[in-house]
Amino acid sequence: MRRMILTAAGLCAALLAAVPAGAAAAADAQPSVVSADPVDWTPHVLDGTVRAIAVVGDEVVVGGDFSRVRSADGGTELARSGLFAFRLGTGALSTAFAPQPNGTVNALAAGPGGTVYVGGSFDRIAGGGHHGLAQLSVSDGAPVPDFTSPGIDSGTVSTLAATGNSLYAGGTFGAVGGTARPALAKLSGRTGAVESGFDAHLAQQRSGRLRVSTLALSGTGELAIIGTFTRVGGQTRNQLAVVSAATGAVRDWYTDAYRPDCNQAYNSYLRGIDFAPDGSWFVVVATGHEAGPSTMCNAAARFDLGGAGAHDPTWVNRTGGNTLLSVAVTGAAVYVGGHQRWLDNPYGNKSAGAGAASRPGIGAIDPDTGKALPWNPTHDRGVGVDALVPYPAGAGYPGGLLVGSDTEHMGHEYHARIGAFPLS
Repeated sequence: MRRMILTAAGLCAALLAAVPAGAAAAADAQPSVVSADPVDWTPHVLDGTVRAIAVVGDEVVVGGDFSRVRSADGGTELARSGLFAFRLGTGALSTAFAPQPNGTVNALAAGPGGTVYVGGSFDRIAGGGHHGLAQLSVSDGAPVPDFTSPGIDSGTVSTLAATGNSLYAGGTFGAVGGTARPALAKLSGRTGAVESGFDAHLAQQRSGRLRVSTLALSGTGELAIIGTFTRVGGQTRNQLAVVSAATGAVRDWYTDAYRPDCNQAYNSYLRGIDFAPDGSWFVVVATGHEAGPSTMCNAAARFDLGGAGAHDPTWVNRTGGNTLLSVAVTGAAVYVGGHQRWLDNPYGNKSAGAGAASRPGIGAIDPDTGKALPWNPTHDRGVGVDALVPYPAGAGYPGGLLVGSDTEHMGHEYHARIGAFPLS
Protein backbone atom coordinates (compact mmCIF):
# COMPACT_ATOMS: atom_id res chain seq x y z
CA MET A 1 0.00 0.00 0.00
CA ARG A 2 2.79 2.44 0.87
CA ARG A 3 4.43 1.79 -2.51
CA MET A 4 1.18 2.58 -4.34
CA ILE A 5 0.70 5.84 -2.43
CA LEU A 6 4.21 7.03 -3.13
CA THR A 7 3.80 6.23 -6.80
CA ALA A 8 0.62 8.30 -6.97
CA ALA A 9 2.35 11.11 -5.10
CA GLY A 10 5.20 10.97 -7.59
CA LEU A 11 2.67 11.25 -10.41
CA CYS A 12 1.29 14.41 -8.77
CA ALA A 13 4.81 15.83 -8.71
CA ALA A 14 5.26 15.10 -12.39
CA LEU A 15 1.96 16.80 -13.19
CA LEU A 16 3.01 19.83 -11.18
CA ALA A 17 6.24 20.13 -13.14
CA ALA A 18 4.31 19.96 -16.41
CA VAL A 19 2.06 23.00 -15.77
CA PRO A 20 2.90 26.66 -15.15
CA ALA A 21 3.34 27.74 -11.55
CA GLY A 22 -0.01 28.04 -9.81
CA ALA A 23 -1.82 27.09 -13.00
CA ALA A 24 -4.27 24.60 -11.60
CA ALA A 25 -5.63 23.41 -8.32
CA ALA A 26 -5.12 19.92 -9.76
CA ALA A 27 -1.45 20.26 -8.84
CA ASP A 28 -2.53 20.01 -5.19
CA ALA A 29 -4.31 16.66 -5.67
CA GLN A 30 -3.14 14.01 -3.21
CA PRO A 31 -4.16 10.33 -3.05
CA SER A 32 -4.71 10.08 0.71
CA VAL A 33 -4.86 11.98 3.96
CA VAL A 34 -1.45 12.98 5.31
CA SER A 35 0.10 11.34 8.36
CA ALA A 36 -0.56 12.77 11.83
CA ASP A 37 3.19 12.51 12.55
CA PRO A 38 5.03 15.63 11.32
CA VAL A 39 8.40 15.38 9.58
CA ASP A 40 11.52 16.06 11.62
CA TRP A 41 13.37 18.28 9.14
CA THR A 42 11.42 21.55 9.00
CA PRO A 43 13.26 24.57 10.48
CA HIS A 44 11.93 26.64 13.36
CA VAL A 45 10.76 30.25 13.15
CA LEU A 46 11.73 31.78 16.48
CA ASP A 47 9.31 34.70 16.74
CA GLY A 48 6.37 36.42 15.05
CA THR A 49 3.95 34.68 12.70
CA VAL A 50 4.22 32.68 9.48
CA ARG A 51 1.53 34.15 7.21
CA ALA A 52 2.32 32.74 3.77
CA ILE A 53 4.07 29.76 2.14
CA ALA A 54 4.95 29.04 -1.49
CA VAL A 55 6.59 25.94 -2.98
CA VAL A 56 9.04 26.69 -5.81
CA GLY A 57 10.58 23.50 -7.13
CA ASP A 58 12.14 21.83 -4.10
CA GLU A 59 12.40 25.08 -2.15
CA VAL A 60 9.84 26.38 0.34
CA VAL A 61 9.57 30.16 0.63
CA VAL A 62 8.09 31.38 3.92
CA GLY A 63 6.74 34.88 4.62
CA GLY A 64 5.39 36.72 7.63
CA ASP A 65 6.53 39.12 10.34
CA PHE A 66 9.30 37.11 12.05
CA SER A 67 12.99 38.01 12.46
CA ARG A 68 14.99 34.81 13.16
CA VAL A 69 14.98 31.18 11.97
CA ARG A 70 16.88 28.08 13.08
CA SER A 71 17.52 24.73 11.43
CA ALA A 72 15.83 21.63 12.84
CA ASP A 73 19.12 20.32 14.25
CA GLY A 74 19.92 23.67 15.87
CA GLY A 75 23.19 24.00 13.95
CA THR A 76 22.25 27.08 11.93
CA GLU A 77 20.48 30.23 13.08
CA LEU A 78 19.90 33.15 10.72
CA ALA A 79 18.46 36.65 10.87
CA ARG A 80 15.61 36.68 8.37
CA SER A 81 13.22 39.62 8.46
CA GLY A 82 9.86 38.43 7.17
CA LEU A 83 11.14 36.09 4.43
CA PHE A 84 13.33 32.98 4.12
CA ALA A 85 13.64 29.74 2.17
CA PHE A 86 14.47 26.13 2.96
CA ARG A 87 14.85 22.85 1.08
CA LEU A 88 12.08 20.25 1.01
CA GLY A 89 13.17 16.87 2.36
CA THR A 90 16.13 18.22 4.34
CA GLY A 91 15.00 21.55 5.80
CA ALA A 92 18.35 23.12 4.87
CA LEU A 93 18.10 26.88 5.24
CA SER A 94 19.08 28.95 2.22
CA THR A 95 21.98 31.24 3.05
CA ALA A 96 21.68 33.03 -0.30
CA PHE A 97 17.98 33.95 -0.12
CA ALA A 98 17.83 36.93 2.25
CA PRO A 99 15.70 39.72 0.72
CA GLN A 100 14.99 41.38 4.11
CA PRO A 101 11.74 43.28 3.35
CA ASN A 102 11.12 46.26 5.64
CA GLY A 103 7.53 45.26 6.36
CA THR A 104 5.25 42.26 6.74
CA VAL A 105 4.98 39.68 3.96
CA ASN A 106 1.31 38.76 3.64
CA ALA A 107 1.30 36.76 0.42
CA LEU A 108 3.49 34.55 -1.78
CA ALA A 109 2.95 32.86 -5.14
CA ALA A 110 5.29 30.61 -7.09
CA GLY A 111 6.46 32.22 -10.32
CA PRO A 112 8.09 30.83 -13.48
CA GLY A 113 11.78 29.97 -13.76
CA GLY A 114 12.51 29.45 -10.07
CA THR A 115 11.01 32.75 -8.92
CA VAL A 116 8.51 33.84 -6.29
CA TYR A 117 6.10 36.77 -6.17
CA VAL A 118 6.02 38.56 -2.81
CA GLY A 119 3.24 40.82 -1.57
CA GLY A 120 2.80 42.76 1.65
CA SER A 121 3.18 46.06 3.45
CA PHE A 122 6.86 46.71 2.62
CA ASP A 123 8.30 49.43 0.39
CA ARG A 124 11.83 48.03 0.24
CA ILE A 125 13.00 44.49 -0.45
CA ALA A 126 16.22 42.93 -1.74
CA GLY A 127 17.94 46.30 -1.39
CA GLY A 128 15.59 48.21 -3.69
CA GLY A 129 12.34 50.14 -3.68
CA HIS A 130 9.33 47.88 -4.27
CA HIS A 131 6.07 49.13 -2.86
CA GLY A 132 4.03 46.13 -1.77
CA LEU A 133 4.98 43.80 -4.62
CA ALA A 134 8.12 42.17 -6.03
CA GLN A 135 9.33 39.14 -8.00
CA LEU A 136 12.49 37.51 -6.67
CA SER A 137 14.83 34.75 -7.73
CA VAL A 138 14.66 31.97 -5.15
CA SER A 139 18.28 30.96 -5.81
CA ASP A 140 19.76 34.25 -4.57
CA GLY A 141 16.90 36.55 -3.49
CA ALA A 142 17.62 39.10 -6.24
CA PRO A 143 14.80 41.01 -7.93
CA VAL A 144 13.86 39.77 -11.40
CA PRO A 145 15.03 42.61 -13.71
CA ASP A 146 12.13 42.47 -16.18
CA PHE A 147 9.47 42.70 -13.45
CA THR A 148 9.23 46.42 -12.79
CA SER A 149 7.09 46.15 -9.62
CA PRO A 150 4.57 48.82 -10.62
CA GLY A 151 3.81 49.88 -7.07
CA ILE A 152 0.65 49.73 -5.00
CA ASP A 153 -0.82 53.10 -4.12
CA SER A 154 -1.69 53.91 -0.49
CA GLY A 155 -2.45 50.35 0.50
CA THR A 156 -1.06 46.87 0.93
CA VAL A 157 -1.14 43.52 -0.86
CA SER A 158 -3.02 40.88 1.13
CA THR A 159 -3.15 37.98 -1.34
CA LEU A 160 -1.57 36.73 -4.58
CA ALA A 161 -2.34 34.05 -7.14
CA ALA A 162 -0.33 33.21 -10.25
CA THR A 163 -0.85 31.13 -13.37
CA GLY A 164 1.24 31.02 -16.53
CA ASN A 165 2.19 34.61 -17.35
CA SER A 166 -0.51 36.19 -15.19
CA LEU A 167 -0.37 37.47 -11.61
CA TYR A 168 -3.42 38.45 -9.56
CA ALA A 169 -3.05 40.75 -6.55
CA GLY A 170 -5.67 41.63 -3.95
CA GLY A 171 -5.48 44.01 -1.02
CA THR A 172 -6.49 47.48 0.16
CA PHE A 173 -5.07 49.50 -2.75
CA GLY A 174 -7.05 51.70 -5.13
CA ALA A 175 -4.64 51.69 -8.05
CA VAL A 176 -1.59 49.85 -9.36
CA GLY A 177 1.06 51.68 -11.34
CA GLY A 178 -1.29 54.62 -11.73
CA THR A 179 -4.16 52.52 -13.14
CA ALA A 180 -7.35 52.45 -11.05
CA ARG A 181 -7.99 48.90 -9.85
CA PRO A 182 -9.88 48.98 -6.54
CA ALA A 183 -8.64 46.10 -4.34
CA LEU A 184 -7.99 43.66 -7.21
CA ALA A 185 -5.67 43.72 -10.23
CA LYS A 186 -4.34 41.36 -12.87
CA LEU A 187 -0.73 41.98 -13.87
CA SER A 188 1.66 40.60 -16.41
CA GLY A 189 3.66 37.96 -14.60
CA ARG A 190 6.70 38.89 -16.71
CA THR A 191 6.73 42.69 -16.48
CA GLY A 192 4.33 43.64 -13.69
CA ALA A 193 2.28 45.84 -16.05
CA VAL A 194 -1.44 46.09 -15.33
CA GLU A 195 -3.54 43.95 -17.70
CA SER A 196 -6.01 46.47 -19.11
CA GLY A 197 -8.53 43.83 -20.20
CA PHE A 198 -9.22 42.68 -16.63
CA ASP A 199 -11.39 44.72 -14.25
CA ALA A 200 -13.80 43.18 -11.75
CA HIS A 201 -15.22 46.56 -10.66
CA LEU A 202 -15.36 45.86 -6.92
CA ALA A 203 -17.33 48.39 -4.87
CA GLN A 204 -19.46 49.20 -1.82
CA GLN A 205 -17.56 47.75 1.12
CA ARG A 206 -19.60 46.57 4.10
CA SER A 207 -17.61 48.96 6.32
CA GLY A 208 -14.05 50.20 6.68
CA ARG A 209 -11.82 49.99 3.62
CA LEU A 210 -12.51 48.11 0.41
CA ARG A 211 -10.33 45.00 0.56
CA VAL A 212 -9.76 41.67 -1.13
CA SER A 213 -8.32 39.35 1.50
CA THR A 214 -7.96 36.03 -0.34
CA LEU A 215 -7.89 34.75 -3.93
CA ALA A 216 -8.15 31.25 -5.38
CA LEU A 217 -7.71 30.08 -8.98
CA SER A 218 -9.74 27.12 -10.20
CA GLY A 219 -7.40 26.05 -12.99
CA THR A 220 -10.48 26.04 -15.25
CA GLY A 221 -10.73 29.79 -15.85
CA GLU A 222 -12.40 30.96 -12.64
CA LEU A 223 -11.08 33.29 -9.95
CA ALA A 224 -12.80 33.21 -6.56
CA ILE A 225 -12.40 36.26 -4.33
CA ILE A 226 -13.38 37.09 -0.76
CA GLY A 227 -13.30 40.50 0.91
CA THR A 228 -15.29 43.46 2.21
CA PHE A 229 -17.17 44.22 -1.04
CA THR A 230 -20.92 43.94 -1.64
CA ARG A 231 -20.87 44.77 -5.38
CA VAL A 232 -18.84 43.14 -8.16
CA GLY A 233 -19.29 44.06 -11.81
CA GLY A 234 -22.43 45.96 -10.91
CA GLN A 235 -24.01 42.88 -9.30
CA THR A 236 -24.74 42.19 -5.63
CA ARG A 237 -22.08 39.91 -4.22
CA ASN A 238 -21.69 39.76 -0.44
CA GLN A 239 -18.07 39.05 0.59
CA LEU A 240 -17.71 36.24 -1.99
CA ALA A 241 -17.69 36.30 -5.79
CA VAL A 242 -16.54 34.22 -8.75
CA VAL A 243 -15.19 36.10 -11.76
CA SER A 244 -13.56 35.25 -15.07
CA ALA A 245 -9.81 34.89 -14.64
CA ALA A 246 -9.42 36.31 -18.15
CA THR A 247 -11.53 39.48 -17.96
CA GLY A 248 -12.78 39.88 -14.39
CA ALA A 249 -16.40 39.65 -15.57
CA VAL A 250 -18.59 38.50 -12.70
CA ARG A 251 -20.07 35.03 -13.14
CA ASP A 252 -23.78 34.34 -12.84
CA TRP A 253 -23.11 32.48 -9.61
CA TYR A 254 -23.76 33.83 -6.15
CA THR A 255 -24.75 32.94 -2.61
CA ASP A 256 -26.65 34.86 0.03
CA ALA A 257 -25.13 32.70 2.76
CA TYR A 258 -22.78 35.49 3.84
CA ARG A 259 -25.22 38.39 3.62
CA PRO A 260 -26.03 38.40 7.41
CA ASP A 261 -23.56 39.83 9.92
CA CYS A 262 -21.69 37.59 12.31
CA ASN A 263 -20.38 40.49 14.35
CA GLN A 264 -20.49 44.18 13.48
CA ALA A 265 -16.80 44.47 14.36
CA TYR A 266 -15.94 42.43 11.24
CA ASN A 267 -16.32 44.21 7.90
CA SER A 268 -15.70 40.77 6.41
CA TYR A 269 -15.76 37.51 8.33
CA LEU A 270 -14.57 35.23 5.52
CA ARG A 271 -10.94 34.20 5.99
CA GLY A 272 -9.85 31.54 3.48
CA ILE A 273 -10.87 29.85 0.24
CA ASP A 274 -9.54 27.00 -1.90
CA PHE A 275 -10.73 25.10 -4.97
CA ALA A 276 -10.99 21.34 -5.30
CA PRO A 277 -8.36 19.82 -7.60
CA ASP A 278 -10.82 19.58 -10.51
CA GLY A 279 -12.01 23.19 -10.05
CA SER A 280 -15.69 22.24 -9.76
CA TRP A 281 -16.20 23.32 -6.16
CA PHE A 282 -14.49 25.25 -3.40
CA VAL A 283 -14.50 25.62 0.39
CA VAL A 284 -14.72 28.87 2.35
CA VAL A 285 -13.73 29.21 6.02
CA ALA A 286 -14.92 31.97 8.31
CA THR A 287 -14.67 33.66 11.70
CA GLY A 288 -17.27 35.53 13.79
CA HIS A 289 -18.69 35.37 17.31
CA GLU A 290 -22.18 34.00 16.78
CA ALA A 291 -22.69 30.25 17.04
CA GLY A 292 -25.55 27.88 16.35
CA PRO A 293 -26.85 25.32 13.85
CA SER A 294 -27.98 27.93 11.29
CA THR A 295 -25.13 30.45 11.28
CA MET A 296 -22.29 30.60 8.74
CA CYS A 297 -19.95 32.14 11.32
CA ASN A 298 -16.95 30.09 12.50
CA ALA A 299 -17.55 27.44 9.86
CA ALA A 300 -16.21 25.72 6.78
CA ALA A 301 -18.63 25.48 3.85
CA ARG A 302 -18.46 23.75 0.48
CA PHE A 303 -20.01 25.41 -2.59
CA ASP A 304 -20.44 23.74 -5.97
CA LEU A 305 -19.92 25.85 -9.10
CA GLY A 306 -22.39 24.02 -11.32
CA GLY A 307 -25.38 25.97 -12.56
CA ALA A 308 -26.25 29.66 -12.49
CA GLY A 309 -27.94 31.93 -9.97
CA ALA A 310 -28.23 31.50 -6.21
CA HIS A 311 -26.36 28.67 -4.47
CA ASP A 312 -26.64 27.25 -0.96
CA PRO A 313 -23.68 25.43 0.55
CA THR A 314 -23.45 21.70 -0.14
CA TRP A 315 -22.41 21.21 3.45
CA VAL A 316 -21.36 23.30 6.44
CA ASN A 317 -19.06 22.18 9.26
CA ARG A 318 -19.30 24.44 12.31
CA THR A 319 -16.73 24.83 15.09
CA GLY A 320 -19.10 26.06 17.76
CA GLY A 321 -17.72 29.56 18.12
CA ASN A 322 -14.01 29.42 17.19
CA THR A 323 -12.29 30.98 14.17
CA LEU A 324 -11.13 29.16 11.05
CA LEU A 325 -8.40 31.03 9.14
CA SER A 326 -7.10 28.75 6.38
CA VAL A 327 -8.12 25.90 4.10
CA ALA A 328 -6.44 23.54 1.64
CA VAL A 329 -8.36 21.08 -0.55
CA THR A 330 -6.45 18.07 -1.88
CA GLY A 331 -9.26 15.78 -3.03
CA ALA A 332 -8.63 13.28 -0.25
CA ALA A 333 -9.37 15.88 2.42
CA VAL A 334 -10.36 19.44 3.16
CA TYR A 335 -7.77 20.63 5.68
CA VAL A 336 -8.78 23.55 7.89
CA GLY A 337 -6.72 25.58 10.36
CA GLY A 338 -7.38 28.34 12.86
CA HIS A 339 -7.77 28.45 16.60
CA GLN A 340 -10.75 26.16 16.72
CA ARG A 341 -11.17 23.51 19.38
CA TRP A 342 -13.77 21.37 17.61
CA LEU A 343 -15.33 20.41 14.30
CA ASP A 344 -18.80 18.86 13.84
CA ASN A 345 -20.02 21.26 16.54
CA PRO A 346 -23.18 23.10 15.41
CA TYR A 347 -24.72 23.00 18.88
CA GLY A 348 -21.72 24.31 20.80
CA ASN A 349 -21.04 27.93 21.76
CA LYS A 350 -17.44 28.10 22.96
CA SER A 351 -18.17 24.61 24.26
CA ALA A 352 -18.48 21.07 22.96
CA GLY A 353 -22.04 20.42 21.85
CA ALA A 354 -23.60 17.11 20.97
CA GLY A 355 -21.44 15.20 18.48
CA ALA A 356 -18.49 17.61 18.63
CA ALA A 357 -15.13 16.24 17.42
CA SER A 358 -12.05 17.59 19.20
CA ARG A 359 -9.71 19.06 16.55
CA PRO A 360 -7.55 21.74 18.21
CA GLY A 361 -5.93 24.14 15.75
CA ILE A 362 -6.08 21.89 12.72
CA GLY A 363 -8.37 19.26 11.27
CA ALA A 364 -9.53 17.46 8.15
CA ILE A 365 -13.04 17.23 6.69
CA ASP A 366 -14.45 14.61 4.34
CA PRO A 367 -14.96 16.40 0.99
CA ASP A 368 -18.23 14.56 0.28
CA THR A 369 -19.98 14.34 3.65
CA GLY A 370 -18.64 17.49 5.29
CA LYS A 371 -17.91 15.56 8.49
CA ALA A 372 -14.60 15.55 10.36
CA LEU A 373 -12.16 12.84 9.31
CA PRO A 374 -10.32 10.87 12.04
CA TRP A 375 -7.06 12.78 11.38
CA ASN A 376 -6.29 14.68 14.59
CA PRO A 377 -2.60 15.54 15.09
CA THR A 378 -3.46 18.61 17.25
CA HIS A 379 -1.84 22.05 16.98
CA ASP A 380 -1.25 24.81 19.52
CA ARG A 381 -4.16 27.18 19.03
CA GLY A 382 -2.68 30.68 19.56
CA VAL A 383 -4.10 33.18 17.07
CA GLY A 384 -4.24 30.26 14.68
CA VAL A 385 -2.96 28.45 11.60
CA ASP A 386 -2.65 31.08 8.84
CA ALA A 387 -1.20 28.96 6.02
CA LEU A 388 -1.94 25.46 4.70
CA VAL A 389 -0.11 24.50 1.49
CA PRO A 390 0.13 21.02 -0.10
CA TYR A 391 3.51 20.09 -1.60
CA PRO A 392 4.41 17.41 -4.16
CA ALA A 393 6.76 14.47 -3.78
CA GLY A 394 10.43 14.91 -4.66
CA ALA A 395 13.67 13.00 -4.58
CA GLY A 396 13.72 11.10 -1.31
CA TYR A 397 10.52 12.44 0.22
CA PRO A 398 6.76 12.00 -0.29
CA GLY A 399 4.36 14.86 -0.77
CA GLY A 400 2.55 16.38 2.16
CA LEU A 401 1.05 19.46 3.79
CA LEU A 402 2.96 22.53 4.99
CA VAL A 403 1.53 24.40 7.99
CA GLY A 404 2.34 27.96 9.11
CA SER A 405 1.16 29.67 12.29
CA ASP A 406 2.15 31.74 15.34
CA THR A 407 2.68 28.81 17.74
CA GLU A 408 5.29 26.18 18.54
CA HIS A 409 3.75 22.71 18.70
CA MET A 410 2.02 20.43 16.21
CA GLY A 411 1.57 16.68 16.29
CA HIS A 412 2.64 16.79 19.97
CA GLU A 413 6.14 17.91 18.95
CA TYR A 414 8.10 21.16 18.88
CA HIS A 415 7.78 22.72 15.42
CA ALA A 416 7.98 26.47 15.84
CA ARG A 417 5.60 28.28 13.46
CA ILE A 418 6.33 26.02 10.47
CA GLY A 419 5.91 22.30 10.02
CA ALA A 420 4.91 19.59 7.57
CA PHE A 421 2.79 16.46 7.62
CA PRO A 422 3.90 13.86 5.03
CA LEU A 423 1.83 11.43 3.02
CA SER A 424 2.40 8.03 4.62
